[in-house]
Amino acid sequence: MQDFIDLQGASGASYRFRRRAEGASHLPTAGNYVLVQETSAGFKVLTVGTSIDLSLTRPPGPVRAGRRVTHLFTRLNVARAVRAFEHQDLVARYHPAVVVTEQV
Repeated sequence: MQDFIDLQGASGASYRFRRRAEGASHLPTAGNYVLVQETSAGFKVLTVGTSIDLSLTRPPGPVRAGRRVTHLFTRLNVARAVRAFEHQDLVARYHPAVVVTEQV
């Protein structure tokens, strides 16, 4: 999977996310994140979330037999209003199984 992905919201706006490498730390800053699963057609967005401290978000664990590889991608957004808008825009577009708002 590539290091960056561009996700399009329901509004048509495009948002660039950066893959968080396994074992890498993150700056304690606010932002949005997505958990993405690799598929034969590309990827599927499983989770859309926001956090006031991305350093507390954790990448998925090791791949288990029969499960597809998943990756954590983050996007820095310090302003709460921007985070909230982008979060709702992505939720409306991808309808993920898990939605997390302002996780600490």
